[in-house]
Amino acid sequence: MIDSPPLSAATDAPALAPSTPRAEFIAGMKATIPLIIGAIPFGIIFGALAVAGGLPPALPLALSALVYAGAAQFIAIGLLASGASIPVIVLTTFVVNLRHALYAATLAPYMKHLPQRWLVPLGFWLTDETFVVAIQRYQDEKPSPHKHWYYFGSALSMYVNWQLCTLVGVIAGGAIPDPRSWGLDFAMSVTFIGMVVPMIKNRPALVSVVVASAAAIAFHGLPSQLGLLVAAVCGVAAGVLAERALTPKTQT
Repeated sequence: MIDSPPLSAATDAPALAPSTPRAEFIAGMKATIPLIIGAIPFGIIFGALAVAGGLPPALPLALSALVYAGAAQFIAIGLLASGASIPVIVLTTFVVNLRHALYAATLAPYMKHLPQRWLVPLGFWLTDETFVVAIQRYQDEKPSPHKHWYYFGSALSMYVNWQLCTLVGVIAGGAIPDPRSWGLDFAMSVTFIGMVVPMIKNRPALVSVVVASAAAIAFHGLPSQLGLLVAAVCGVAAGVLAERALTPKTQT
């Protein structure tokens, strides 16, 4: 007869619910719903502005499908409408998107084991919203070999939402004389605030946010949105210095 485990062993450590790719994928989608709601007006305004500015409808749709970077897309259509050269557009959008390098560096230790067939699409789908959702899951102490499916669920839902919203904006663009006058882009600012606040869990993070916010205001007038890059660098540097200063030194 097979001996049964002691009762204490069976009750002291309750079994964790098994993590499956499907469960992680659905959980990632659900966690992204509030951010999707905030991005809806942003995507609609992008499509509407592009059409209202005289650009062919296929262009904003292609930008959303192939570039998939909200802030960079807004800047690109403005530069295109003003007749800027292609090198200027490429350089400007590159600078604006440099923050994604910081996101990628943060996620790299958790994803370095994945094959290229995962890293390439997940890298393309990396956005501000998906980064916030994914990094919280990766930093969760609950073990799971399928956390990249959580990332996938968040990324795919955001991507599909952005395509649909761009399409709605393109269709409605001709009927909206001045899309910016509706003030719907304010929803994206609120969404970003909602993304950042829950991540302020210690004093170095608070210092980083305060310094980055002050730098963003101080350098707002720099051309080509360079103020965003300066603010990001200042915030990271302040966070690192604060962590070193506030972390107690171990005595030998």
